Amino acid sequence: MELPKGFLFDFDGVVVDSFESHYSAWSSAFKELFHTEIVPFPKSHAGKSPMLIAAYFCSVIGKEKYTEDLFLLKDKHLDIHFKVPKLLPGVREFTAFLSEEKIPYGIASNATKQFLKNSVHHLKLNFTTVFGVQDYKKPKPHPEAYITLAKALGFNKNDFATIWVFEDSLTGTTAAKLAGMIPIGIATQYSEAELKEAGSVLVFSTLLEAYEYLMK
Repeated sequence: MELPKGFLFDFDGVVVDSFESHYSAWSSAFKELFHTEIVPFPKSHAGKSPMLIAAYFCSVIGKEKYTEDLFLLKDKHLDIHFKVPKLLPGVREFTAFLSEEKIPYGIASNATKQFLKNSVHHLKLNFTTVFGVQDYKKPKPHPEAYITLAKALGFNKNDFATIWVFEDSLTGTTAAKLAGMIPIGIATQYSEAELKEAGSVLVFSTLLEAYEYLMK
């Protein structure tokens, strides 16, 4: 098979398992702001922008007007009490291969830029082009994140149909589809059926499985 022209990666749930990193920051920020415990994280908000997640947590206790305060405090806690996320299988193999083949690749995430930079640095990951939620006017599910990344990697609109986008959330899969790219599901939190229904052309359990598929 002919290799795609480029590979775009979501971060949380594709490159790393960062649930603990994010949820502990939400929990400690929520407790500092409201002096009460936070509710469990809703699966429906996986992959959504941090501002929407903050709005959800505030709405549960009827404190919607503090949404931005919680968003900013969580970002601060995420940085100060930084927990290195767990690297998922296949990331190093995949990026080494893409670098060797000179195939452009990068990250576009709804996570904050500082968290992405901290994670890439601590895990010594080979990603030089990284975009976070502050880099877009409209976060995923809007396609802006992936269009911004593709253009930064030197692609134009005519190339988009030849680019693979690795996503674990329905939010991100929608963004890739709306960008006119090829969504590839990573089944870390949604089933193969759910990801395919959202638009994933192929679904793998990890990037390692996707890498092995391409090597065949």
